[in-house]
Amino acid sequence: MSDFQLPPKPRLIGRKNRIILVASRFNSAYTDALAENAVAEIARLSPETAIDLHHVPGAFEIGYAVEYLASHFNPDVIVALGVIIRGQTEHGDLIASSITESLQRTATEHLIPVVHEVLLVNDKEQAEQRTMGERLNRGREAARAAVSMLAVADRFRKTQPAKPAPTLYGKETRRP
Repeated sequence: MSDFQLPPKPRLIGRKNRIILVASRFNSAYTDALAENAVAEIARLSPETAIDLHHVPGAFEIGYAVEYLASHFNPDVIVALGVIIRGQTEHGDLIASSITESLQRTATEHLIPVVHEVLLVNDKEQAEQRTMGERLNRGREAARAAVSMLAVADRFRKTQPAKPAPTLYGKETRRP
């Protein structure tokens, strides 16, 4: 095991924020642990933040849900949670790559921070270590990244001059 440390705890954010979590139900023992740890850590770090948790059947469906929620709701941050365990074929790697591209596209098109915590692991032991461990816990890491991004986005809004919302392919993006 590495000497991995959780990222530092971000400072509390004062204004009311909304973080949406999207979690896969596939490999639920691990994804439930990710979601529970993320929700608890967000609530602890930023108690005024509204937290919405949505479940989808599998990891591949996370991309659709994140795009839909970014398009139709007004979250400050979205967190994607899932666990893909590699098998004997390339299927898991293809799913993981597709999710990564989808989440990045949603983040840049809508100018909403998207925290990517869809894990691609080699076996159940790695999944357990990363989702249920005390020292290495990707759910808590995702929560800390999300709360940190609230502060980053807030700082951007305060320091950047107001401009009209850019358009992408004839569609307005979320933030002006």
